[in-house]
Amino acid sequence: MDSGWFDATLAWISAHPIAAGGLIFLIAFCDSVVVLGILVPALPLLFGIGALIGLGHIDGTYAITCAAIGAFLGDGIGYWVGHRWGPQLRDHWPFRRYPQLLDRGEQVFRRHGAKGILIARFVGAIRAFVPAIAGMLRMPLRRYVPMSLLACYLWAGLFLAPGWIFGASYDAVAAVADRLVMVLGVLALVLGLAWAGVLYTYRWFDRHANQLLARALAWTRAHPRMGRYAAALIDPKRPESASLAILAACLLAIGWAWFALLVTVWMRDEPLALDLTVFGLMYELRNPLADRLMAGLASIGDWEVLLPAAGLALAWLLWRRRWSAAAHWMTALAFGLVLTAGLSHLVEMPLPPTAPSGFGFPSVSVTMTTITFGFFAVLIARELPGRTRVWPYMVSGLVAALLGFARLYLGAHWLSDVVGGMLLGIVWLLGLGIAYRRRVERSFWMRPLAAVFYLSFAAAALWHAPRAVDPLLERFHAPLPALVLDAAAWWERDWARLPAQRRERDASRRWSLELQVAGPLEPLRDHLLAQGWEVQPQADWTATLGLLDDDLSPGQQPVLPATLGTEAEAMLLRRPAGEGRLLALRLWRAPARLADGTALWIGVTQTLEYQRPLSGLFGIWLPAVDDDAAYLALRQALSGLDVREAPHPQGEVPVLRLRTGQGGSGQQP
Repeated sequence: MDSGWFDATLAWISAHPIAAGGLIFLIAFCDSVVVLGILVPALPLLFGIGALIGLGHIDGTYAITCAAIGAFLGDGIGYWVGHRWGPQLRDHWPFRRYPQLLDRGEQVFRRHGAKGILIARFVGAIRAFVPAIAGMLRMPLRRYVPMSLLACYLWAGLFLAPGWIFGASYDAVAAVADRLVMVLGVLALVLGLAWAGVLYTYRWFDRHANQLLARALAWTRAHPRMGRYAAALIDPKRPESASLAILAACLLAIGWAWFALLVTVWMRDEPLALDLTVFGLMYELRNPLADRLMAGLASIGDWEVLLPAAGLALAWLLWRRRWSAAAHWMTALAFGLVLTAGLSHLVEMPLPPTAPSGFGFPSVSVTMTTITFGFFAVLIARELPGRTRVWPYMVSGLVAALLGFARLYLGAHWLSDVVGGMLLGIVWLLGLGIAYRRRVERSFWMRPLAAVFYLSFAAAALWHAPRAVDPLLERFHAPLPALVLDAAAWWERDWARLPAQRRERDASRRWSLELQVAGPLEPLRDHLLAQGWEVQPQADWTATLGLLDDDLSPGQQPVLPATLGTEAEAMLLRRPAGEGRLLALRLWRAPARLADGTALWIGVTQTLEYQRPLSGLFGIWLPAVDDDAAYLALRQALSGLDVREAPHPQGEVPVLRLRTGQGGSGQQP
């Protein structure tokens, strides 16, 4: 992952802390200026600034002051505008475009008076309008200024706090779980984009439905031959005509996108450049804790999860004698599966290196999940009032985004497989949705059906995910190392071709790799167990959440896993080294393999210190400076075994080489 721009940004901020304050001032100022404030994405920007505060690149008091002053001056402009134009403010552009926000702001101000300025500062939609309302209603400056200053300082502190806490804890956790933090951050971004995409797309079409309908009717009159089919679809006498026009417009747009992607993939017969880039980025994020989480999320597209929800929903429709809805429901699922399976056999494209056979374009699980949730949204959305009709579509988008991201993370599909599956599912459900909406006018009570569908899906997912995690991780394993070494040559000289350090962006996490082992790990494990070391199983989510438990002693707290490249530790051994300290030995599969099939491992020794960051919020074992104490302890413990020691050509770090036996299966212990 290219992080040069990120490093350059941090370097610039560290070298220009005063100028960074000016940037913070500008962000807060733009967010507070009336009308402009609703267009500026200040929340993610302030989160990023807060993270830089926590990381120590910006002084916290200075940043809060700059943000508060910027917000105060931005509010002041709104107050002046409102005071200058008074009640006529509603008649001027751009205020006349947002009458509902002015009305809401005025309601808050009239109900709470001066306290309304404080309240509105934390309500995103009306934050930039209330100061203008205060000016319009001639609130005295002696009352406005103190309340506005207080509100701006509180707002600056609270909005910077989440990023500040994140940044302060990042250094503590990133030593052993940096990729986990990055995975969760990217996942949150993907879900945010899915949520925003569905919400704002729906709102745009909802606002322009009548306009789209009028244009469609005009087109049908201008093209009487082709227009007679469209006219039957968008009969203005039908109350569903606006919704049908929206579905038809979406069908045309998404159908075109799907066809363009299909032709591109079919003609190239190989992964797109974007596919390879996304695969590489996701592969770099692989880590033990996130692996299990993503495998669980990837299982929500399995038939064991979708079938109970779809089956119970179908049974409910049949029981209520909604024959047309049941027929469309079965058609959506059956023909969706046939279409997807047919295309996956028609379009042949090389699979990702981490994917087994049976996966292709488009992704069957993503397509069927999109169809299942999307058509269910079509079924129940019409029964909801007003803007609440969007929430079933938002649920569909979030579930599909979760599944698609998890599948990309595991390397089960290329990005084009996932996007193609989503587009195909949307095209099919839109076409079927238009047919259903045209034929069915009867309403039905959707709350029991929604409860049956969503609760059964959640129950099936919770039951199936723990059982699917290990099989999924076994299927989507990393490819074998490309570097092949002769066993005798490795013992004599080629051991130096293995890396001397972990490849990490942060220099503090480039741990020296001081041990190489050829052969099974059981003899080494048994030898160290006899000398006071103990094996720690890989920490899972349950053990990780136990870091928050104050009742557990440091000796009972697990050492969090770490990765070498994308490989999880094959074995972790630990030994007490005094109050609040541990010696640790981490071993991974080496980024090379021996030609005779002997397993090859590479490892690091560490002294870990128990710390409680963030005012004791949680406890964690973190690497400490040890002056090679852990390495010397391991070298002494390995006496009597077939060991050699020599400095690595890269960095002159001493490396121990150990042979535990001839041959070996190469399996993890």
